[in-house]
Amino acid sequence: MKKISQHIYVRTLTENDAESLLTLELENRSYFQQFTPLVKDDFFALTYQIERIKRSLQRCSQDEAYMHGIFLNETDALIGTISLSSVVRGPIEGAWLGYVLDQKQGGNGYMTEAIRLIIDYAFYELNLHRIEAGVKTDHIGSIRVLEKTGFENEGLNRKKVKINGEWEDHYLFAIIHPDES
Repeated sequence: MKKISQHIYVRTLTENDAESLLTLELENRSYFQQFTPLVKDDFFALTYQIERIKRSLQRCSQDEAYMHGIFLNETDALIGTISLSSVVRGPIEGAWLGYVLDQKQGGNGYMTEAIRLIIDYAFYELNLHRIEAGVKTDHIGSIRVLEKTGFENEGLNRKKVKINGEWEDHYLFAIIHPDES
């Protein structure tokens, strides 16, 4: 899967992307850890990233999760990841959105473009009904991006995720397929 917008494109990660993925994670380690649970040191090894991509491809083939890289059109540089995980079919037809972007690329509108591409993919190719996302209450940039892309704040999840040893509150955002809302 490859989706293209004005400045970026998203596509399924392959094993050939493992080194770029590792570089992204290493260069943004302290930044990402402000918003995501701590990961063990072995996460920051090439072998782990290769296995991560392999697991992602397996989950994709089983319609459980879809992990994509965010790449700059101009240079093909990997600048982030965006995923649909916890895919549930049947009466729910939903998934959970997760994303990270290279700190140096923030403020350029790239994540807004990437989320719009993934929303389109989720609704019109995967035929999902609802996408949810969680965001720390103090992560203003991420909140703004979700609002710009049509997500609505559905409330507060108290002490939802343990980040850096502390249980953090998160807002629950969601978007419904526009043809079904």
